[in-house]
Amino acid sequence: MKKSFLTIILLLSIFWSCQTEKKVNEKEEYLRWVGDIEHNPQIDEIDFKVCNGDNKILQYFNLGEGPVYRGEKSKILNTFKSKYQPISDKNKNGLIRIRFIVNCKGKAGRFRVLQSDYDYQEKEFDKETVSQLLNITKGIENWEVYKSYEVPVDYYMYIIFKITDGKLTEILP
Repeated sequence: MKKSFLTIILLLSIFWSCQTEKKVNEKEEYLRWVGDIEHNPQIDEIDFKVCNGDNKILQYFNLGEGPVYRGEKSKILNTFKSKYQPISDKNKNGLIRIRFIVNCKGKAGRFRVLQSDYDYQEKEFDKETVSQLLNITKGIENWEVYKSYEVPVDYYMYIIFKITDGKLTEILP
């Protein structure tokens, strides 16, 4: 009796866990991957297009190379060193992460900003600091075209800025 009761419970749980039927008008609640960037016509440039569809954008960890930039990281560091104007303030400490997509033509778009303190708790920096970093990042034009099996693909990229006392102290990755 006990075995048959357990068997029925097991079969019912399998039955309910395997149901995949969706309602016709039900919208997908989640993105494909955490961090995917959906097109937002209110903030994204109209002329930026991904080449292979939103479901085929490679994550940065799929590349296995780190930033794919002509001139290597030193060129990016020099760009920020020459253009960023620090706003000295003892209370401006934390991380600003800018995530974006590089399309199959090497053009960047769909920029998103995340801000946190050093403990990764959400924090807001002043608009001038964030705006400077975002505009400099948007101005970078030498992203490499990444190819998978000789076919140009779209991929996600990010830059993390470490801010200490309002000064840019490190750029990752």
